Amino acid sequence: MAWGRKKSGGRKEPLFGLPAALSDLRLSPEDRVPGGDDRPRKSDKKSDTTKTAKRRREEIDDDDEPPVERKPRVSRSESKRRSKARGGMSIGRLVYWGAVLGLWGAIAAVGVVVWVGAHLPAIQSLEIPKRPPTIQITGVDGSTLAIRGEMPGANVALKDLPPYLPKAFIAIEDRRFYSHFGIDPQGILRAAVANILHRGVSQGGSTLTQQLAKNLFLTQERTLQRKLQEAELALWLERKHSKNEILELYLNRVYFGSGAYGVEAAAQRYFGKSAKNVTIAEAAMLAGLVKSPSRLAPNRNPEGAEARAQTVLTAMVEAKFISEAQAQASIGHPSYNVKPVGAGTVNYVADWIGEVLDDLVGQIDQSVVVETSIDPKLQAVAEAAVIDELAAKSVKFNVSQGALVAMSPDGAVRAMVGGRNYSESQYNRAVTAKRQPGSAFKPFVYLTAIEAGLTPDTVRQDAPLDIKGWKPENYGHEYFGNVTLTQALAMSLNTVAVRLGLEVGPKNVVRTAHRLGISSRLDANASIALGTSEVSMVELVGAYAPFANGGLGVSPHVVTKIRTADGKVLYQRQADQLGQVIDPHYVAMMNTMMQETLLSGTAHKAELPGWMAAGKTGTSQDFRDAWFIGYTSNLVTGVWLGNDDNSPTKKATGGGLPVEIWTRFMKAAHQGVTPAPLPASTQPGGMLTTIAQSISPPTSAAVAPPSPVTVRGAPTRTSVRPEADSGLDGWLIQRLFGR
Repeated sequence: MAWGRKKSGGRKEPLFGLPAALSDLRLSPEDRVPGGDDRPRKSDKKSDTTKTAKRRREEIDDDDEPPVERKPRVSRSESKRRSKARGGMSIGRLVYWGAVLGLWGAIAAVGVVVWVGAHLPAIQSLEIPKRPPTIQITGVDGSTLAIRGEMPGANVALKDLPPYLPKAFIAIEDRRFYSHFGIDPQGILRAAVANILHRGVSQGGSTLTQQLAKNLFLTQERTLQRKLQEAELALWLERKHSKNEILELYLNRVYFGSGAYGVEAAAQRYFGKSAKNVTIAEAAMLAGLVKSPSRLAPNRNPEGAEARAQTVLTAMVEAKFISEAQAQASIGHPSYNVKPVGAGTVNYVADWIGEVLDDLVGQIDQSVVVETSIDPKLQAVAEAAVIDELAAKSVKFNVSQGALVAMSPDGAVRAMVGGRNYSESQYNRAVTAKRQPGSAFKPFVYLTAIEAGLTPDTVRQDAPLDIKGWKPENYGHEYFGNVTLTQALAMSLNTVAVRLGLEVGPKNVVRTAHRLGISSRLDANASIALGTSEVSMVELVGAYAPFANGGLGVSPHVVTKIRTADGKVLYQRQADQLGQVIDPHYVAMMNTMMQETLLSGTAHKAELPGWMAAGKTGTSQDFRDAWFIGYTSNLVTGVWLGNDDNSPTKKATGGGLPVEIWTRFMKAAHQGVTPAPLPASTQPGGMLTTIAQSISPPTSAAVAPPSPVTVRGAPTRTSVRPEADSGLDGWLIQRLFGR
């Protein structure tokens, strides 16, 4: 292979074996037609001067290298043409991939809708649910005491409402209500922009239809799934119902706070009138509550409710629903009544009713009215007595809680206070709590002894005891020797009560207590005489009722009738059929003995002028509980004071604060009531009762006591054998004729 030699004019191309004559037939770069391989490379973007200089250097330095072909330059017009082609291709690709992504997005959206719909009930079977049942609790005078469940506001037709009432809701909640299809894209966009600008949730995009769907079918949880379900149900509602039907449903179902659902219930609750009669100002306040019913309820936040109502009025003016003059005239004029129905301690009663309702009528599936034996006036007096006395003296005696139960002698509860503050503690100390009654249990011991043949004048010894190491003592550590049963009960002597309990037998004492109405478990041991077994307050007061009614057994109760809203009677209480649980003769003796407790005994501070009253105080170990159960022929009332954690008080006794609360309540409860003696006899005219009232307290033993009980070592019980004059007849003969 031959190579050309260098000449002064430049470099010669190799001939590759061609004859020298053909060497001049080679093509120069200018003779070549640009081809696909001649497109300019990236390196060709450099200036022509730089390229030429580089080629020359290569020709000089590398004359042994093969020649490098140069590619032709591309004109500007050609470059623009090619750029447009590439741009067209990019737009086409964007359109293509946009279509692909849009298709997959649509498929995903359909999948989400199907998935959300799968977690909803079948749309075809959906129905507007009924209102949950309401329990309206009324007092003995027919007034409403409390409401459990929704407040029973009746459905109101849209045409019966003043036109500005529904317009107030539309103005503040969904101004495009009549133009959207259940979901308002404009509203959602507007809310999104407002929330972004405020860097938080300041507006909501839900329509009235969406809110109705949530209230009817869904929970209040804030999740994406719930919002999607809400949207689907809103579309279903719009397809199934007209706009006016949806608006009417909304107004009758939305929550307005304080237990009121629907505009009728809310108008009754806050304004004491029907929704048909509300003013523009009142309509604006109702519409404003929907945003935050608990926070803006007028009975909790009147200032906030009024400020929100002014916002609604402004929105109504902007929507041209009312004039500016009407809005100005309505500002500051909502005549709302903020007194809540059923507030205070009566809620303890309502809770108790809720517990027993299922036993009386079964499961409630419709709104009912529960008529009770509660006297609203007595309830108010009882509440004030407990709260005021505790407020004044709870710190002094380290007493944090109190309870009161008052019932008529037939067991009908007239007033109940389960604690000093229901809003702070819903624990019902009158019904649920069980505490040691202390000496308030002693009447069952004495009644057992009386039924065994003893009399109020029977003498027993008050002296120290030692029962297998247990040494019961009297309050004050004093002992009085031989005393009558009347004296022992009035002074609440522990040693005598324990002696009597062992004498008649703890099991018999337990039987007596159960017969009179104590339902709690009682331990039949020596300490039962001092009330060491726990009982509830309502059963203890109920067990005293036979002493006030002549010996008839009662069941404490508060519900007298249950009926539907249209008057159908579901339950009617019948009179107790427990019969005679105490012989009237023994009732006379017990009333005589317990009357002395108020005259000269531990409850001598109790005052009830004109009335024959009896009762018994009680103080448990270490002053943990203080009781007084007292009664007349009109009312049986018990008071308890103590601490929920069972910690000791500062020597609070039954004869102190409980007696003071009892006296305050009973004086008010007996105002205007004609005094009547305690029933104690079935004889015409109540002769025995009159005799019992006339007998002065015994001061000496009238009957020789039987042999005392041996209490050292294992206790042995001496059976009580009735003496010739130890019964009621002998006792009366002794008292009347000195025999």
